[in-house]
Amino acid sequence: MAPTRSGDRNAGKRRTRVHVVSDVHGNARDLARAGEGADALICLGDLVLFLDYADHSRGIFPDLFGRENADRIVELRTARRFEEAREFGARLWAGIGMDRAAAIEKAVRKQYAELFAAFPSPTYATYGNVDMPPLWKEYAHPGTTVLDGQRVEIGGWTFGFVGGGLRTPMRTPYEISDEEYAAKIEAVGEVDVLCTHIPPEVPELVYDTVARRFERGSRALLAAIRRTKPRYALFGHVHQPLTRRMRIGATECVNVGHFAGTGRPWALEW
Repeated sequence: MAPTRSGDRNAGKRRTRVHVVSDVHGNARDLARAGEGADALICLGDLVLFLDYADHSRGIFPDLFGRENADRIVELRTARRFEEAREFGARLWAGIGMDRAAAIEKAVRKQYAELFAAFPSPTYATYGNVDMPPLWKEYAHPGTTVLDGQRVEIGGWTFGFVGGGLRTPMRTPYEISDEEYAAKIEAVGEVDVLCTHIPPEVPELVYDTVARRFERGSRALLAAIRRTKPRYALFGHVHQPLTRRMRIGATECVNVGHFAGTGRPWALEW
């Protein structure tokens, strides 16, 4: 049976518009304008820019180790030589004599201070796989609501949020087990719009045409879409997907775009 949704009782009321961004990766300039003309902004995570795969001079890694070393680590990761990439990175860290965790946290804090200040009010946000959730509470101002495995009503529709990514050889900061991720999906339940950082596990949605690899999507998310039939499933994570938009049963599944590259939010109006 199809879920009962709060939006069905709002016929005749004024329209609501939300803008949705994902994979901000340090683009504070465009983020400050992303909510213009909308009733709310939704952010699906990955605020941090550790390394820009399109411009290897940008991000925490090249700031610490330079462009040439950034070129090399991208080359190794793109070739899926993850163990070599980890060994190369370990040698770089050892060479500068700096505590890795402290240096990264300091750089992330600098980015978060700028990015959270750019969020309009209201903003509803969840984490990406490269984010550091324990720091968010220090930077989220009163107009920013952080949700993970939780629901909120916007304009009469119910939105569910699930942040983070699944475990990969990349070992990014907020990767969790399939079981923990599935539990958060289950906690959200039936909603009008299901908002996640990663896509459902569908080949066309998880394949990155530039990186030339399949990213990790969620089977639990795919099962929930088929079972609960939300109006929309919104996500990011895959920067250059083979397919940006497709229907799964009654649900419109949309990759809202690589905001760091486009600087444009995706709009939803009802």
